[in-house]
Amino acid sequence: QLQLAQSGGGLVQPGESLSLSCSASGFTLDSYATGWYRQAPGQGREGVGCIGRSGAVTDWLDYLPSEKGRFTISRDNAKNTVYLQTSSLKVEDTAVYYCAAQLRCILPTQAKVWGQGTQVTVSS
Repeated sequence: QLQLAQSGGGLVQPGESLSLSCSASGFTLDSYATGWYRQAPGQGREGVGCIGRSGAVTDWLDYLPSEKGRFTISRDNAKNTVYLQTSSLKVEDTAVYYCAAQLRCILPTQAKVWGQGTQVTVSS
């Protein structure tokens, strides 16, 4: 059974950081690309970034200077876990964050399996 288990969400204040985890069972994460997505209340799903089978990272949100470097994706093959490390969080980052195993780091996503999601709430 292919499964992704997520953890690490919570309530933080603006400017703080948070690390989200996505752990696989039933398969090895490095056999797929792993994408990170988020969905804010009343909004559609938005791509955050993706790490490919080779370990190359694509930062889909890195299109504005204010966004550069705020989201970092990494993979620990020994732990079969992919991480999304966030920093300088803003209220607008509030969303449910999802990970997905997919064929390639390309949008739109056709995922093999989705994580259950974890809520990140940024509030003062």
